[in-house]
Amino acid sequence: MFLDLFDNEGKPIKGGLHPHSGIATLTYIAEGVFIYTDPYNVKGLMTAGGVEWMQAGRGMWHDGGIGAAGRTRGFQLWIALPPALELGPTVSIYQAPEDVPHAGPARVLLGSYGRASSAIESPSPINYLAVRLKAGERWRYEPPAGHIVLWTAISLGTLSVPEQLRHGDLVAFEPSTEAVEFEALTDAEFVLGSAAPHKHDLVLGYYSVHTTPDALRAGEAHIAATGRRLVQEGRL
Repeated sequence: MFLDLFDNEGKPIKGGLHPHSGIATLTYIAEGVFIYTDPYNVKGLMTAGGVEWMQAGRGMWHDGGIGAAGRTRGFQLWIALPPALELGPTVSIYQAPEDVPHAGPARVLLGSYGRASSAIESPSPINYLAVRLKAGERWRYEPPAGHIVLWTAISLGTLSVPEQLRHGDLVAFEPSTEAVEFEALTDAEFVLGSAAPHKHDLVLGYYSVHTTPDALRAGEAHIAATGRRLVQEGRL
């Protein structure tokens, strides 16, 4: 898994049409506006609290970028797909802020927490939450059985975990099944993920992640063929 924090205070930024294969990405917008073009050339806007799920499978092209002047904050999580899905079909899902379930201070972006469950079908055992705490509040997270991988990234404020974490920090915890307690030293926003370990090799391309060299070649071949079609259509 790879997590990217974006925090922009300038003018709009367009990413450009680009491909992926073998991975899924989840983009969460904490503040601002994000524009997208999905693999089927459908264009739209994501506002604060919204989620984009893109499961590339055997390969696709899409686009996205910051869609308005002013500050935009958010995260994009990359998830390596298992062999059964890495050369499968593309899945594209968009959730409006009101469609993202929550339990207490946590919005459930993937998986389940408390009595809330995401409608997005995760390709592997994973919980991914967006949490907001007021200064002085405490929140305790207990990973499900089998979730020994745990990480957090801070998009706003300062937390004690018990080490002090600030805006921009990304932390991977030692493998464990123990609960983690967060204390907000200021108003704070962060994402938290827990998962079972990925049990497959990571074979890397420029835009792709697969489990074998053969799967990577197949994904990159599909990307190239799709790219030629997009050129003929005048989209690339």
